Amino acid sequence: MILTKILFIVLIIVCALFYILYLGNFALVLFIAMLILPIIMFVTTYIAKKNITVDFALKDKTVTKNSNFSVQLVVTNRSIFPIGKAEAHIEYYNTFNEEFSSFDLYLPIQPKNSQRITFQLCSEFCGTLRVNATYLNVFDPLRIFKLKAAQNVSTELLVLPECHEITGIVHYTDRVNEESDMFSEHRPGDDPSEVFDLREYYPGDKLNRIHWKLSSKKDEFIVKDYSLPIDVPCTLFLDLKSYSSKYISLPVLDSLIEAFMSVSQFLIENERGHSVILFDTSKNMFTEHHIATSLDLGIVVKSLLSSFSSDLSCQSPDNYFIDHPNLSYASFTYIGSALNQDALHYIDEEIDSEQKNAIIVIESADNLPDINIDLSTFSIIPVASGRISASIKDIDI
Repeated sequence: MILTKILFIVLIIVCALFYILYLGNFALVLFIAMLILPIIMFVTTYIAKKNITVDFALKDKTVTKNSNFSVQLVVTNRSIFPIGKAEAHIEYYNTFNEEFSSFDLYLPIQPKNSQRITFQLCSEFCGTLRVNATYLNVFDPLRIFKLKAAQNVSTELLVLPECHEITGIVHYTDRVNEESDMFSEHRPGDDPSEVFDLREYYPGDKLNRIHWKLSSKKDEFIVKDYSLPIDVPCTLFLDLKSYSSKYISLPVLDSLIEAFMSVSQFLIENERGHSVILFDTSKNMFTEHHIATSLDLGIVVKSLLSSFSSDLSCQSPDNYFIDHPNLSYASFTYIGSALNQDALHYIDEEIDSEQKNAIIVIESADNLPDINIDLSTFSIIPVASGRISASIKDIDI
């Protein structure tokens, strides 16, 4: 562009010399035209620039990792002047670590028109992916002037983690709690607030359990089994705190989320209701979510990913245990990125649970931790980043 300006200045000088050395109207007209031309170019380009808007269009704001998805840059020109060349600089990054990738798009812009430029992106890790049009520069037809038509236009997409197939044994042990509003899906009880099942009458069944209206229609006695109130039968504790550096690396964080999601989906497929305890950065506190279906799991994962940022900070599990003493579960699984001995010893000694697991996600298989912790009730499962299916086998949960 500098070379173009230099050449145009040289051309004006040549026209001036031509006007001085040669008499006649043609030399004068040519010299005046060369002086006016850049003014016209600037004015028309400036008018077009003021009437250009930039935005992004997405078919879906939720995408899956490791798969290509389309993003459209929408450029609208409301003026009557076309732009022969425009340059858009696109940056995209995961909001957790803000490691930028970028590229440039070159396009003409038609007058009185809105056009869409489609490009493909792919994210290796889950989280929130921010796409930003840092600037859109427009050039006049002679490439003398460059004007900034738009800047810092952005959009965000939620990149979902992948769910991996794991194997294991699911226990359907329930702990009775008369004050609970959760009910067993596998055993009847004596709480009349909810019916567990309807079945045929057997000798010895209580008469007040007979469903008289339904029995009259069936011409046989139908008995109501009441529900059994229980504590949360199975709990996953997701620890996002970094113990080796200021922040968890993106590959480890990605595997932490996928390990939790895979275990949770494994429980759902085996019709085992459960809960997850995790730190909510937006509320700055630990929260508990009950999960019974894949829809529940999806809501929790999306909420978790939406809260991620480069300054993600997480409190230690000790804070939760101090606020919630005397915890009791049928199954308790800790998922973290390091062998947090204080937390694991507390879970081992203070939490009442029949099955206890610790899933520890590490950077690579070459950095397997030395497991020298004396835990009498624990099963520790090291998981190499990106190798969840190969690592979580035969979990007892």
